[in-house]
Amino acid sequence: DLPCELHCWRQMADYSPEMRQFACLLHLYHIKAYDYLRKIFPLPHPYSLTKQNHTSSLHPPFFFSSWLSNNEAAAGFSNEVFLRLQEKVERGDQAYRYCAVLVQDMSLQKQQEWDPQTQRLRGFVDLGAGTLDADEAPLASEAIILMAVGISSPWTAPLGYFFVNSTSGHFLAQLLRQTINKLNNIGIVVLAVTSGASARGAETARVLGIRMDPETIQCTFQHPPGSAHSIAYFFDVCHALQLIRNALQCFQKVEWLSDSMCWQQVVELAALREQKILEPCSPEAGRAGSKESYHLKVNPATLLFSEGVAEALEHLQKLGLASFQNCSGTVKFVRLMSSLCEVFYGRAPYGKGLKKPLLAGHYTKICNLFNEAKSFFVNLIDSMGRYIIKSKRKLGFLSFLLSAESLKWLYSNYTCPEGTPSHHLHSYAFSLDPLDLFLRALQQACGSSGSPTCTVFQAAYHKLLANCSLAPGSPHSSGRANSWDISLSRRRDLTLGSIRAQYHPAPGRTLAPEYPYCAALLLPSSALSNALTDLSLHARSLTCTAGWVAEQLALELQCEACLASLFEADESRLRCRSLLYIKKLGGVSLPSASVHHITSIAEQVLNRYGKVGDGNRNTKLWRLSLEQKVFQELLGESPLFPTLTNHFFDGELSIDNHYTILVKEITRCYLNIRTNPAQHLNLKHPCARHRLKRLKGKHLFPSPLGSCQSS
Repeated sequence: DLPCELHCWRQMADYSPEMRQFACLLHLYHIKAYDYLRKIFPLPHPYSLTKQNHTSSLHPPFFFSSWLSNNEAAAGFSNEVFLRLQEKVERGDQAYRYCAVLVQDMSLQKQQEWDPQTQRLRGFVDLGAGTLDADEAPLASEAIILMAVGISSPWTAPLGYFFVNSTSGHFLAQLLRQTINKLNNIGIVVLAVTSGASARGAETARVLGIRMDPETIQCTFQHPPGSAHSIAYFFDVCHALQLIRNALQCFQKVEWLSDSMCWQQVVELAALREQKILEPCSPEAGRAGSKESYHLKVNPATLLFSEGVAEALEHLQKLGLASFQNCSGTVKFVRLMSSLCEVFYGRAPYGKGLKKPLLAGHYTKICNLFNEAKSFFVNLIDSMGRYIIKSKRKLGFLSFLLSAESLKWLYSNYTCPEGTPSHHLHSYAFSLDPLDLFLRALQQACGSSGSPTCTVFQAAYHKLLANCSLAPGSPHSSGRANSWDISLSRRRDLTLGSIRAQYHPAPGRTLAPEYPYCAALLLPSSALSNALTDLSLHARSLTCTAGWVAEQLALELQCEACLASLFEADESRLRCRSLLYIKKLGGVSLPSASVHHITSIAEQVLNRYGKVGDGNRNTKLWRLSLEQKVFQELLGESPLFPTLTNHFFDGELSIDNHYTILVKEITRCYLNIRTNPAQHLNLKHPCARHRLKRLKGKHLFPSPLGSCQSS
């Protein structure tokens, strides 16, 4: 379909769609071939592929026929998003002066589909210059999505997507350079690029000029090539952590200098079964000589590379458990990785320690940590004495070293000295978390869990783009999910719970804990309702139900701190949240004072308003009104979850943070149990009355639960 006459290639306006597709494909897939053919055919300069005209301030610019750009959420760069970004820059908004570019792929279902509106077949490769519509044209198998992220302000902008059949590092490198060109054209300076820590990502980095050898590491590339402007390159931290976990699983034991890290000790921690521990009562309990029983269990939401795992290993070593003796090397390794994660996952403007935003004054402390990590990684050897950094499992460690060098480079080049009005850097912007948040919203808009077709993908992208705001912190129509929750969700296979499931898989889905029989006393329709006259028994049943609510939520929570806050804790024994000392009542875990208080308020609300409109008890509106009344009752009360005060500042400053989510989930779970008792409790169980007799008279409310008993 391409004309061979030279006069047909004279002006851009005269180029046919086939000419444009040919030029774009050749330029992105092989720049050297493109440069060679430019000597024969007057192909446009690469700059023309993304060129746009700049007009007077605040007036919509007229875009030339930018062959890689489109409107209406079609494949290619989004003209609408670039226009809105340019308007912000021209207004002088400093938050949009610098950004990072993120790139990630999403698999597609190969399928041809007829579009009645355009009267064309869809499902083929499309790079923004039009779909390759032919019998022999390749079908698209994945979409490449690009996003710009603010590095001093948490704004995000989906820049566009491209339907491809197969990609290489050369293709992604050219696509990234075109993206940087378009952003530079509207006045935004790109300081960093982030890709996945994969074979394709490593090839992309090498094509751009990045060197990952620890001795001659080069963390930046020039753009345009040969210019003075440098751009840092990052690998996604979550991908790097997964690769390091894979390496530890394969080698089982890694050594350095005089220490060693044993993977089996982590496996033993994850697989630790719940153990009953008897200890003498404290003098304050008033029962000298008797013993209290605790149930020691592992918090499954604890991240593998965290301070919690290090403290748990040390604690179990002090308890004398044989599997955890001589674990100092494992503790040291986990603690170092935990510190690195805190730096790279820093996102909170009011975070503490290594979680603070990256300011000029932190350079020395961060630099010392990175130097320690480099010395650590380059000296790691396996059981045969071979260096890990030169093995086939090296990419995870090299990814951390490269990202550390890039962060140090940004520190020294783009933060102001102390005493001057410096802007801070959010290291969160250099991970793929913001783009993953957008992709999850996109997958949800597609309406299925599998790979979408090109048509479904494009419709979902159009829907999200229509609701997309470039304001800092705005979600992409993704419900209540925020970046902190997405970060935890992406690392779900890096938790102790995931390791336990991997080495000790359960025969089926984890079953919910058995509903406590004594909670039957809360049911007005129960034959045992006369026992409500016994307020102490009523309080016990409320405690059991609150504990059951805590155990229910613990099955789904992904946040270590929030999960630990559901149960009564003894901070004098162990301050880390990775190990839990839990008291039980009738086989049910005792809830924390905050959980008990919320369920008590919910019970009061239910008793007061539950009989109004009995015919509409199962409607969503009725349940919502009950939840609202619970929140109204909680307003003005003493603060809940006092152990989580610092944790609530780990994520964005939002009203819908983990605090409000916990309160809502506890309230909803409790009201669901109370308004749908048949789903949770079989009152005809023959052991119900027997258990109630056994429970009566036991000591139920150790401090601080005793202060939370409500009439």
